[in-house]
Amino acid sequence: MTFRISGLIAAALSALALASCATPLVQSPLTPPAGFSGPRIEDAPAPGMTGAFIVQDGARLPFLHWAPADGKPWATIVALHGMNDHDASFRLAGPWWAAHGIEVWSFDQRGFGQAPQKGVWGGEALMTEDLRTITALVRARRPEATLAVVGESMGGSVTAAAFGSDRPPDADRVVLLAPGVWGWSSQNIFNRTSLWITSRVVGDLSVEPPDFIARHILASDNVLELIRNGRDPDSLLSTRFDAISGLVDLMESASNRIGLIKAPVILMYGTHDQVVEPGPMRRALERAGTPPNLRTAFYDDGWHLLNRNLGAERVYRDVEAYLRDASAPLPSGAPPVLPALKKGH
Repeated sequence: MTFRISGLIAAALSALALASCATPLVQSPLTPPAGFSGPRIEDAPAPGMTGAFIVQDGARLPFLHWAPADGKPWATIVALHGMNDHDASFRLAGPWWAAHGIEVWSFDQRGFGQAPQKGVWGGEALMTEDLRTITALVRARRPEATLAVVGESMGGSVTAAAFGSDRPPDADRVVLLAPGVWGWSSQNIFNRTSLWITSRVVGDLSVEPPDFIARHILASDNVLELIRNGRDPDSLLSTRFDAISGLVDLMESASNRIGLIKAPVILMYGTHDQVVEPGPMRRALERAGTPPNLRTAFYDDGWHLLNRNLGAERVYRDVEAYLRDASAPLPSGAPPVLPALKKGH
């Protein structure tokens, strides 16, 4: 028995020693090409095609763009997609907002879609810097328009981390659609330990969710959209362990910084969200406190992908109203999130 216990301890110590020799892989900034003249917008060659933001290190981040027919938006949105997704995540919301006078720029974040090093975690520092650069480019393009950043899921995490930092992007409104806030402090000890080890020992190993999880944890009630997304070649179906660890790092930052955002901000969340569970969301909102610039909206028919659910038009209208007047009642009448979570929804 003593031998067995000693062996287990030795094996555990060996694994920890091995783990300490490696750190999770995170993308480094690129070296700008010769003659690089700085960040810029490369417009799409034709409607329906992708353009690209050329950001601070010369990286090319493709975007999809929707604009009002008259080319004169009263507001403009920089949109950030979620984990393993890409710029098409706003393909339903973009045309709706454009028809209501709002321009939308939805871009591939670093490591996703057709952005550099697909599948390799971009890291909070680079991803938030990309957002600062892109927001500045769009502000320069549309100085007269109300500028909002809308982040969905992981995109909401990036948005919260950036706007809650000491160098927030230059925007007039912040919209967080079910932001990822399931950071390290919300993980149980088994999750924390196993992810810490695997991200260092087999960080480059990619895994897919088991079928029993994929069948029972749904991101939306829009099944056709889930099928389309799963068949999209720009989507990622498997995730590296070091990318999962990086995501948890990012979500911890987001959870801690929502209350530090200075711009008018609204957080939207649905009762059927099976991806960002109520516990971490409640913890993040309790940490945030009650700053006067923070509003929340709870949708009784909402799933995680609020901009792609069958009832997504309620969210579109609320976002439009919030961009017009951050203090006005929402058309949906959605109540605040935290009281609803405390009631057990």
